[in-house]
Amino acid sequence: MDEHEWLAEQFEVKRPHLQAVAYRMLGSFSEADDAVQESWLHLSRSDTSGVENLGGWLTTVVARICLDMLRSRNSRREESLDTSVPEPITSREGGIDPEQEALLADAVGFALLVVLDTLNPAERLAFVLHDVFALPFDEIAPIVERSPTATRQLASRARRRVRGTTTVKDPDLTHQREVVDAFLAASREGSFDALLAVLDPDVVFRADRTAVSAGGPEEVRGAPLVAKQFSGRAQGARPALVNGAVGVVVARRGRLFLVLRLTIRHGKIAGIDAVADTAQLHQLHLSVLED
Repeated sequence: MDEHEWLAEQFEVKRPHLQAVAYRMLGSFSEADDAVQESWLHLSRSDTSGVENLGGWLTTVVARICLDMLRSRNSRREESLDTSVPEPITSREGGIDPEQEALLADAVGFALLVVLDTLNPAERLAFVLHDVFALPFDEIAPIVERSPTATRQLASRARRRVRGTTTVKDPDLTHQREVVDAFLAASREGSFDALLAVLDPDVVFRADRTAVSAGGPEEVRGAPLVAKQFSGRAQGARPALVNGAVGVVVARRGRLFLVLRLTIRHGKIAGIDAVADTAQLHQLHLSVLED
């Protein structure tokens, strides 16, 4: 077996780990696959005779590639709606199908992927590599071009964003979660009566300009009309903490697409504000809501 064949064999052994790193970094299986393939091209063109830990070397390479992809993605945040709204997941020959990708997102943690999308690229990389894959900060630091101490601070900031400062054990948050879970279940099942039961009679739904541009009314008033708006939907929605209260997040391919900020009074949803504007989305403080 020549050196190229040996490297290809070793790379295939490491591929599942590299895909796991890239997927958590990018939140998209197709982009993660691209990053892993690019890492193979890098490996095949490099002199690795002095590399003692090939797995660690490859992890660093794929992390750098993902960091560049995240930075490129962030530079396009201000694009128009037509180009910034992710396309629906479609099957690709030889690749993962939509159902498999959805299952993978659930396994990784759908809400975690959404919250990670609100972090800046360096914070996301530091958090994922350290907190998820236990890479030491002195190995992460050169990737983000910071000192180990500064890298530790990046991960710490990211951790606070991901986990939030409050927990669902708070009685009020527990009650909010119950209401939101009932709302999402009724919406997914298309149960009009169940939606009416969880909505305040005078509930008001409002959508920002971006959400309206994507289709739908700017404002809807009254439980029957709001229930009609949400009946049979919410398949891609999950509960999350939004500015410290329980709300709803929607993502496509791991990228934050829409947030529903909810006003809950007396056990019913009295207000729903749909936020889809990219700049506004990334000003919201989102945290993972533990089950």
